[in-house]
Amino acid sequence: MKRIFTNLTFWVLTAITAGALLGHFAPEIAVKMQVLGKGFIEVVKVFIYPIIFLTITLGISGMSQLKTVGKVGGKAILYFEVVTTIALVIGVIVANIIRPGSGVHATQVDSADISKYAGQASEFTWWQFFKGNHTILVLLVAIICGIVLSKWKNREVVIQPLTLLSKYVFKALRWVMLFAPLGAFGGMAYTIGKYGLHTLLPLGKLMLTVYTTMALFIFIVLKLLLQYYRVRLWDFLKYIREELLIVLGTSSSEAALPSLMEKLERMGCSKPVVGLVVPAGYSFNLDGTTIYLSMTTIFLAQVYHVHLSLEQILTVIAVLMVTSKGAAGVTGSGFVVLASTLSAIKVIPLEGLALLLGVDRFMSEARALTNFIGNGVATIFLANNEKEFDRKKMAYAFKHLEETENVGTDNVQYKSQEKV
Repeated sequence: MKRIFTNLTFWVLTAITAGALLGHFAPEIAVKMQVLGKGFIEVVKVFIYPIIFLTITLGISGMSQLKTVGKVGGKAILYFEVVTTIALVIGVIVANIIRPGSGVHATQVDSADISKYAGQASEFTWWQFFKGNHTILVLLVAIICGIVLSKWKNREVVIQPLTLLSKYVFKALRWVMLFAPLGAFGGMAYTIGKYGLHTLLPLGKLMLTVYTTMALFIFIVLKLLLQYYRVRLWDFLKYIREELLIVLGTSSSEAALPSLMEKLERMGCSKPVVGLVVPAGYSFNLDGTTIYLSMTTIFLAQVYHVHLSLEQILTVIAVLMVTSKGAAGVTGSGFVVLASTLSAIKVIPLEGLALLLGVDRFMSEARALTNFIGNGVATIFLANNEKEFDRKKMAYAFKHLEETENVGTDNVQYKSQEKV
């Protein structure tokens, strides 16, 4: 019993349940709880850039790591493109088979909302994406610093303080994660209180289709990728279960991103691979967002009785292959990227976006979870491919799962702090 009450997973799950109940029975109070969810995410965001910088800089500071950087970077880009394309195709196929838009009638829409998203879509450029995407900028700076340090004879003068700083940053992060239940409670209470469960009914078929498709993608495509290197998907999901619950409660993969990087390193992925793949994947390997975009595009075509020929469907896939890569760099990314896609295709009314406003928040959990798991799988796959994966660490992490998952236990010695 004592172990249950000191387990972070138990408290996060309890907080999500309590938040949902409060949102349903006292929506006015629940909406005010948004400050807890947003506050927790903002605090965790403070750790993202330092962790990315420290992880990748320390990881490639040795001469032996320089070749790894180029190889991993190239393979990561290829991996992201192949896997997200598979996700796109799966989304299009399932949406055409189940046809979630059949029987749904377009209602009067709020032109102000649509104008806002259309305006953001028309203003979007790739220069804006890279300029506004601080994750990519920090990653590039860290790579440069790592290369410079690797060439410097007296690099230990800098590496030792950075290693010590890294240790304290991760220690501070573990203390912050103790407040994860509050963040999960606030996020779930706000979602249910603001939109209500009744908003799910009209578009329930679409939601069920999206959730089912993402589950199939995780347990078939991602499972096969891990299985290729003899890593069990279920063991990995259990290993990151607390992070998954935090993502579910807050609807944000950012809330657990630093913790994911730490755990991937602790389970055997080398520091350079983690530092390169996770931040880059956060911008370019959004499997869940990709599935959502492809399915909602087909859904809106069905709602407005727009018959898409095979050529037009291939055009949708081609456009989404480009537009979906900018999803992490703009505010309200799902709608903005979807608006830009519909504008490019020019056959589906842009007003259809209003149909998705009520349920988008509920589907964002599925997007965030799929993106989060997808980036973890990508890191493990590429680490194994580069022979930068320690299976002994993985066995230790999975075997002592109960011990290592207890974030609040100070005497657990994390191997992720060791110099790679």
